[in-house]
Amino acid sequence: MEKYLALALLFCALASLSDASCYAKAPLQPGMTHCQDDSDNTWHPVGSSWRNSKCLDCSCNGCCQAFTTPTRFPSDCVSVFDSAACKFIVHKRDDPTQLCPIYGGVGK
Repeated sequence: MEKYLALALLFCALASLSDASCYAKAPLQPGMTHCQDDSDNTWHPVGSSWRNSKCLDCSCNGCCQAFTTPTRFPSDCVSVFDSAACKFIVHKRDDPTQLCPIYGGVGK
């Protein structure tokens, strides 16, 4: 019975990790001077950091989401992703010039 309880706890922990906004990359091999971005296939010097085309802030050790995804805002509003600025903009559904308040979000 204890094995099943431990297994259930493990599955709960893994489920929470699957929603993480960061991920680790494979460890660097000794002597490596550059690493490759998984999305853009660009090469970067070890120790540097960059933002890739998928709006992830990366280093040779891993990447993290560079934006927050709005989850709670007024029902008469809509959330639109601005890929140039790597952020969501929440505005009135019928008037894009009128921004809306954001009450909750996930990520970053």
